[in-house]
Amino acid sequence: MSKIKFNKNLKFLRELFLENQTALEAIDVLEKEADHLDFSPVKKTSSGDFPVPDNLKTEGYAVYSDGACRGNPGPGAWGMVAQNWKGEVLFFDSAVDEDTTNNRMELQGAIEGLSSLLEYFEKNGLPTDTETRLVSDSKYVLDGISKWVPGWKARGWKKADKKVPENVEQWKVLDELVNEFKNIDYEWVRGHQGHPQNEYCDQLANEALDNEGF
Repeated sequence: MSKIKFNKNLKFLRELFLENQTALEAIDVLEKEADHLDFSPVKKTSSGDFPVPDNLKTEGYAVYSDGACRGNPGPGAWGMVAQNWKGEVLFFDSAVDEDTTNNRMELQGAIEGLSSLLEYFEKNGLPTDTETRLVSDSKYVLDGISKWVPGWKARGWKKADKKVPENVEQWKVLDELVNEFKNIDYEWVRGHQGHPQNEYCDQLANEALDNEGF
């Protein structure tokens, strides 16, 4: 349970026991003791949870990302996980945005995954021409970075109709990131069709939302 959800439950109890002084005092104690609790989400995974990424050459790396939104706009979250060519899970993460859209969360998942992989490369002395793959179920992300961004940039970050693309700041960050990788490609997978890594990213995002009480 997240601290936000915990506090919401306390608020509900205060309203329920509004005229019960003994109960209210007990709730005060719970609220005070909560300051010493760790509300960090518990996440467990291992390299055996997922198959080896398909078609990676020797010493290649794959980042999987996904986004979720409950209401569009509404509260949303992203999830990501990375593996090497051996199938070993290198890292995984997720986070919540209380007011966002599905497309923004899809973008942020890719940004967070690639940013973390770049840090991993730097920390481990790996060259930026190491084979890298971004895998997503979002054609918005993959078509955007591979097909639309070059034209937007050529027009000063404008679309053909001279309007600024939606989520342009995120697109700029993602563009800078992918340009750090000298050997990157993209793979689209169909969402909610049993792809293990994609399903796990979706799980991470939705668990993050659950933990925050959304």
